[in-house]
Amino acid sequence: MTTAYSSFTDPTIMFSERFSTQTEQGVLRISIACTFAVSAIGIVFGLASRSFVIIFDSIYELTDVAMTALALLVSKLIAMSTTEATARSKLAERFTMGFWHLEPMVLGLNGTLLIGAAIYALINAADSFLMGGRRVEFDYAIVFGVVSLIWGVAMTVFVTQANKTIRSDFLALDAKSWFMGSVLTLAWLSAFIFGSCIEGTRHDWLTPYIDPIILALVCLVVIPLPVRTVRRALSDMLLVTPVDLKQHVDEVAQAVVMKHHFVGYRSYVARVGRGRQIELNFVVPTDWPPKRLEEWDIIRDEVEQALGDNSPHLWLTIVFTTDQEWAD
Repeated sequence: MTTAYSSFTDPTIMFSERFSTQTEQGVLRISIACTFAVSAIGIVFGLASRSFVIIFDSIYELTDVAMTALALLVSKLIAMSTTEATARSKLAERFTMGFWHLEPMVLGLNGTLLIGAAIYALINAADSFLMGGRRVEFDYAIVFGVVSLIWGVAMTVFVTQANKTIRSDFLALDAKSWFMGSVLTLAWLSAFIFGSCIEGTRHDWLTPYIDPIILALVCLVVIPLPVRTVRRALSDMLLVTPVDLKQHVDEVAQAVVMKHHFVGYRSYVARVGRGRQIELNFVVPTDWPPKRLEEWDIIRDEVEQALGDNSPHLWLTIVFTTDQEWAD
């Protein structure tokens, strides 16, 4: 007993479990910690170099940290809701339909905030340009740019590799965010190196405009990137039926109708985050002899196997009726 208790409270074991690279929550925690660290350093270097590009990039990343933390909470709730222990808890009694609906909400909010921040920064860049620009301490900006680029590339590779086995929309978005940040860092780092080279030359008059111009270009690149995520999140919240999933469900249902000589069926399909909600109503002939419940359950098992989705994120309802109105 003493050994078991000691292992349970071992800080090293607890740390490795919370920051495991094998789980969605663990990778998200690592990403949050790294993003917060690089953003905090970026604000310091942004103020030291007087570069609004670096400050915007850091604040943009901090906004992403807040959303990633929220995504971590939602991910944890979804994982808890699919366990047998939680199914009998008070939490399950309050949220009997699960927590899948929170995922598109978080993704949509994340994308919308990032788009809004980029639009605001674009307006500031235009105002700064019209006011004659601002001079930047290129040495500080270049040092931070190199560190940030290396950090961003390393995190892009790490999250992408981890998500090959986890297959999470949250991690896919996080990897995309790190990659996007690395590309933008490379862009403004190149511009600052160019500005440092022309400083004190006959082209020195260009140096005050480098920061607002690069900021404007960065914003124009950033604004469209979360649009696809926001559009998909909106589709999930509105329960728009995915065409490919609906086609697959219809093929399975039609095969069941032909095999068991049913009159017909009605299918209702929706995707809510990682969750799949499928309702199949089969219309049975009225003159059929009675069947035991076990026989109907066997048909339900056939349908579930044919759908090929045994994940805990499938919400499957199968109904048999002789009344067409109940099926509709």
